[in-house]
Amino acid sequence: MAVAAFQTPSLAVSLWQVLNSFLPFLGLCAAMYACLEIGLPYWAVLPLAVLAAGFAVRIFIIQHDCGHGAFFRARWANDALGRFCSLFTFTPFDNWRRWHASHHATCSNLDRRVGSRSDVYSSCLTVDEYNALSRFGRLRYRILQHPVVAQLIMPTLIFLLIYRLPLDTPKSWRRERWSVWLTNLALAGLALLLGFTLGFDAVLKVQLPIIMVAATIGVWLFAVQHRFEGTVWVRQGAWSGHLAALDGSSFLKLPRLLQWFTGNIGYHHVHHLNPRVPNYRLQDCHDAIEALQAVPAISLWAAFRGHALALWDEAACRMVRFPRKRKPMQS
Repeated sequence: MAVAAFQTPSLAVSLWQVLNSFLPFLGLCAAMYACLEIGLPYWAVLPLAVLAAGFAVRIFIIQHDCGHGAFFRARWANDALGRFCSLFTFTPFDNWRRWHASHHATCSNLDRRVGSRSDVYSSCLTVDEYNALSRFGRLRYRILQHPVVAQLIMPTLIFLLIYRLPLDTPKSWRRERWSVWLTNLALAGLALLLGFTLGFDAVLKVQLPIIMVAATIGVWLFAVQHRFEGTVWVRQGAWSGHLAALDGSSFLKLPRLLQWFTGNIGYHHVHHLNPRVPNYRLQDCHDAIEALQAVPAISLWAAFRGHALALWDEAACRMVRFPRKRKPMQS
């Protein structure tokens, strides 16, 4: 397909993206430490954390591309940079890469939904499945889907706590399980080095808000890319990768600055069609192929409204909100 013409990475562009993502991030962290050292009020330092979080999102996009083998031509280079990125994203590279590959293989397929905690934001229950739950099951699902929990509490827990434990990783995935423990060891060593050098209180004040904001942005992006008005879920017999990409993945039209910080991931339909296309070539690919331009774009406002879409209605073939009318529940 014509998309394959855009999957060859450019070494120069990739290296430039590394520089314009890591250097500003490190510079902002250093500025935050310096501001705390001279006694600037903490509330005045926090805006720098928000900006640093934007660069942390870009670093995660680089790690994501490395996981798909899209950022460099050589596998070893992708693996090396991806694992280095994990020290900034708190995300074990090998483990996340394999679970994310499962996401690509099962996206929009009702019969092959991945049970991993890392995929909970792109999956959903059907209306019938929800109605079949017990009273506690419905309440639990509603709580987990509530915006305060799903978009504000859970993202931080996922990146700081859940990613630290390979609880849902099969024991046969030895490399992936080791990646979790080795990443934890590296993060612990880095935290100790920074703590003894700059002070543990300062490290907490700088790094915690950055990862909290970055995690919130990243999880929201991951959710809206597959839960939006107009998305499609089908059974195995009707599923195809082409359908999952063009009908089950969003084209999120972001303002230019947000598009830059999020590494063009709004062109998610292109990414799912061919994950080997580097993030910096996604828009070029979209603009060059007429069939991709036919995919309806969703606005930032429409994306924010999408958080209320929690269930797939198989009869109506659309995402719907939780039912308002109370129905008899199983005990």
